[in-house]
Amino acid sequence: MKLLSYFLILALPLMCSKGPSKSVEYTEADMEMESVFKEGSSINGIVSIPEEASVQKIIKESYLHFETKDLDKTYLQIKKVITENKGFIQDDNSNKSYNTITRRLVIRIPTTNFQKAIDSISKNVAYFDTKRISAKDVTEEFIDLEARLKAKQTLEKRYLELLSKAKNVKEILDIERELSNIREEIEAKQGRLKYLQNKVSLSTLEIEFYKLTSEAPITTSYGTKMWNAIKSGFNGISLFFLGLLHIWPFIIILGIAGFFIRKWIKKSKK
Repeated sequence: MKLLSYFLILALPLMCSKGPSKSVEYTEADMEMESVFKEGSSINGIVSIPEEASVQKIIKESYLHFETKDLDKTYLQIKKVITENKGFIQDDNSNKSYNTITRRLVIRIPTTNFQKAIDSISKNVAYFDTKRISAKDVTEEFIDLEARLKAKQTLEKRYLELLSKAKNVKEILDIERELSNIREEIEAKQGRLKYLQNKVSLSTLEIEFYKLTSEAPITTSYGTKMWNAIKSGFNGISLFFLGLLHIWPFIIILGIAGFFIRKWIKKSKK
């Protein structure tokens, strides 16, 4: 009897430790997060970032504004610097105001040659009205976009597998709707990545240079102004008479009507 009691005491904790098993249901968010962690290897629970993703992504831009004595010469000097540094002119426009002729260039140049190009252009400039250089770090956004893109692509593959196993029309339509949404997100992220990569690999250099001219405004003498006013008066009279000629039938009708009205008024008074 004691032996049976000891056996029951030992077996009771083992019997209580077993509980009902729970089924695990994966949502789209779980599948996406799982795929993110599966993309890289982990050491001691820390996800490692791929080596190529850890490279800094910097968008560099610059704006230069200065005066020059010879617009054509300055343009040729800048064009030579662009060619030497493997860049190209994206936009080129000129405009002329009261006493200034301005030319504006938008240049795209490999980021590795960005500073070298600015230094070469600066050698031929005595003084800058404006010289602005900016650098924006987009590394974090780049890594985040790449991770999310890979997760969405993995999720898309899983939905395609589910689509091949769908058993009825409703399941097919539901899965295709989710696939359409995922595809839109993938294309949006790919477009943003492409834009950032273009901005990172090719820096933007905006150069605006101008030349002051000695042209003075044309002044009009007082006598000329009087003569112009007299001519304007004659033109006004001519236009008035021409206008009357255009409406001569109405004038005749109004004259006849006035004659009969006046005659009728005289008769009524008598």
